Amino acid sequence: MQRVFTLIAFFLLTVLQAQISVCSWNIENLGKSKSEENILFIVNTIKKFDIVAIQEVVAGSGGAQAVAQIAEELNRKGTQWDYTISDPTSGSSYKRERYAFLWRTNKVKLKKEAWLEQKYNQEIDREPYFATFEHNGKVFTLVTFHAITQSKQPETEIKYFKFLPNEYPTLNLVFAGDFNCPQSHSVFNPLKKMGYDSVFKNQKTSLKREYNNGNCLASEFDNFWYHSERVSISNPKAIQFYEGFENLNEAREISDHIPITVEITLK
Repeated sequence: MQRVFTLIAFFLLTVLQAQISVCSWNIENLGKSKSEENILFIVNTIKKFDIVAIQEVVAGSGGAQAVAQIAEELNRKGTQWDYTISDPTSGSSYKRERYAFLWRTNKVKLKKEAWLEQKYNQEIDREPYFATFEHNGKVFTLVTFHAITQSKQPETEIKYFKFLPNEYPTLNLVFAGDFNCPQSHSVFNPLKKMGYDSVFKNQKTSLKREYNNGNCLASEFDNFWYHSERVSISNPKAIQFYEGFENLNEAREISDHIPITVEITLK
C-alpha cells in the first residue's frame, strides 16, 4: 500500500512539474501613470504564475522602467524572475506600444532573444512579440499581441495570424493577448481549421466604466490560442481583480482588462 501511495505521489509531482502556468494581461498604459501601490498590486496578482505576458506597455518614457520595477518587486518575493521588453511596435497609424514577458527562471528558460514579428509589421500596427521558452527539455513559443480597437476593425489584422504557423513551421506557437475581438468571430476560422483552439469561450475580459446590475465585464477580447495536438490545457481562469476595489474607477487605475491564466502541458 505504501508503494502505491509513493507511486501516486510521484505521478502527481511529475504532472505538476510538467505544467506551466501562464498569465496574459493587458495592463492599461503601463508606465509612469502607475503608482507604487499600483505596481505592488500587479505584482501580488501575477506572482504565482510561471510566465506572464503583458500588453500595452508605454512605448515612451516610463514603460520599460515600470516593467523593471515589477520584476524587481517579484524578485523580492523570494523567487528569481527575469524579463524581456520589446522595442516599440512599428505601426504608424495607431498608438505605438511595447510588450513584455516575465518568467520564473527556475521553471522555464528563454531559448533565444525575443523578437517582434517583421514580415507583417506593415499590416499589423502593433506586431506580435515572440519568445521561445524551454521547460523540461520541451520548447514552445509564446506570442503576445494587442490588436487595434474594435472600432478600427481588428479582424483586418488578425487575418494575418493564419500565415504565422507556416511562417514558423518548427515552432509550437501559443498566442496570447488582447485581440479586441471574440473567439467566435469568423476571422479565427483559418486558425481553427489548422487545429488551433481558444482557451476561453464566452468569457468577457474588459471592464465596464460603471456597474450595471452587478455586471462589471464588457467584452470578450482577451484569450489564448493553442494547437490541441501539441499542447494540453487545464485550469483556465479569468481573475476578477476588481472585486477587491470599492468601485470600478479605482479598479481601472490598474487596468481596463482582467488577467487571464491557464496551465499548459507540452506534449
